[in-house]
Amino acid sequence: MTHNVLITVVGADRVGLVAAITGRLFDLGVNLGDTTFAVLGTGCKFSAVAESPAELAAEELAAQLRALPDLADAEIKVNDFKFATDHAASGRHTHRVSISGGDQPGLVARLSEAFVEFGANIVRLNSERVRGGRKTLYVTNFDVSIPGDRAQACLAAVANTAAQLQHECTWEAV
Repeated sequence: MTHNVLITVVGADRVGLVAAITGRLFDLGVNLGDTTFAVLGTGCKFSAVAESPAELAAEELAAQLRALPDLADAEIKVNDFKFATDHAASGRHTHRVSISGGDQPGLVARLSEAFVEFGANIVRLNSERVRGGRKTLYVTNFDVSIPGDRAQACLAAVANTAAQLQHECTWEAV
């Protein structure tokens, strides 16, 4: 018997961190579901929904992760996950949209609002400043679930919004 947990680790980024975390989880009999890892500045965030053995309490799982030398300075949380772990239809992305240009306040908010108008669900979002030469780009990638009959109009609206913000927009169906 298992129970679902949400594991969150926030700490300093270092080589081998994902291997250390996932190796310990494997050793404890924890089976990973949806998992993400991202470098955030000089820090990082690992999060996963996982099936944990029934006899392994959330507090003990967190303690086992805290015992890893690589996580000595990390914030670790393990909570029961009360939601279904299978994706609903709106949780499966249909398109990947990439927006790039100069950084400006409200950029992600304006782009996100364009998706809402067409009933599109943002499944995954990643944005970062990419420094190169004399120019710094702000690159935002959206994995979105767009209803089929609204896809073309939605993508056109997002591209128009990006253009108004002086950004480039590309997309692909997945």
